[in-house]
Amino acid sequence: MMTKAIMQLDTLTCPSCMTKIQKALANQTGVTNVKVLFNASKVKLQFDDTQTTADQLAAVVTGLGYTVKSIRVKQPKVA
Repeated sequence: MMTKAIMQLDTLTCPSCMTKIQKALANQTGVTNVKVLFNASKVKLQFDDTQTTADQLAAVVTGLGYTVKSIRVKQPKVA
């Protein structure tokens, strides 16, 4: 199922940080949409939760040397 998440990061200091995070997350299996909001220090994601999890994606960001302060996951509604 497609799941949406918002990660709140510690302050991003430069646009190249934004690009680095966006590219790394876009290359992860199951991720279909990534948008990094530089001024808000947020990452908006859409991913297939059968292929990856929000925690695994946060680990990618942490592995790049950034701090994920919180993750808010919005589960899709099941009809």
